[in-house]
Amino acid sequence: MPNISPPSSAREDYLKAIFHLGLEGTRVTTSALADRLGVRDPSVSAMLKRLAAHGLVNYVPRSGAALTDTGRVACMRVVRRHRLLETFLVEILGLDWSEVHDEAEVLEHHLSDRFVDAMDHVLAHPGEDPHGHPIPDAAGEMPARALEPLENLPIGATATVRELRSDEPERLVRWKELRVVPGARAEMLERLELEDVMRLRVNGAEVLSGTEGLVGVFVERD
Repeated sequence: MPNISPPSSAREDYLKAIFHLGLEGTRVTTSALADRLGVRDPSVSAMLKRLAAHGLVNYVPRSGAALTDTGRVACMRVVRRHRLLETFLVEILGLDWSEVHDEAEVLEHHLSDRFVDAMDHVLAHPGEDPHGHPIPDAAGEMPARALEPLENLPIGATATVRELRSDEPERLVRWKELRVVPGARAEMLERLELEDVMRLRVNGAEVLSGTEGLVGVFVERD
């Protein structure tokens, strides 16, 4: 039986999911991919075998998958398209940054390299998307940053919000309401462990939040 290449949109979705779930360099399990992509474990296993056959992932059953060098190059192309699209939708079309993820998910599979380069030019080569994620350059290079979860800041520590790692509109809207946005200055004022409540100062205003409400906010400590 011929080894048929996965459709480009499905392939790109899998590569991107492995990239996002394996940011710390760990293998990504089939169950984690199934949860993120909304498919069943057997479907994930079958796709990972096909991706491995095409040299895009290193897959070990029951241990998970990681991108190969070839897979990472392919992944960075779609990550670049997605993040430039989000920036274009916000900066040029005026859409709200809490609502552009799903639009970019649909469009990212249908753009030529020429169109992507034109967006990059019109946007004056942005370094970050509206959620603070770094945008890979045309060569697929992306700067590494030493970030940590906002909820882990010790009392008295200050930091700058850098990335909002969520594609849930409700969470993004809530963070926007709290002014927890890329570039915001944050200081941990108090932590009430029993009540799971943190008191922070964000851009000069006090904010109360539980741990769950801050999961996905990543900061660069001073």
